[in-house]
Amino acid sequence: MKLPIIKHLTQFIEENDEDFVLETIETLEALTEVPSLKDEELDVIGELISNMYGAVEVHKMIKSGTAKKEALNSFMQRVLGAIDN
Repeated sequence: MKLPIIKHLTQFIEENDEDFVLETIETLEALTEVPSLKDEELDVIGELISNMYGAVEVHKMIKSGTAKKEALNSFMQRVLGAIDN
């Protein structure tokens, strides 16, 4: 996951609608079922999906009253904590 991408997607959600990102996630998930995709291509799609889910999660935190910067930092700390474990 990349914080600048999550930050950008969070801004996109604020300016547009979360549904755009959720529908894109569904589309990308459907693409992962294409049997001819190479591992590298699946990795890229997976990274995109992860960043989009991250942005949706950060957006939910912001909607519940958490400051944007705090929500981004908190989310990334949780991700890094999960990786360390």
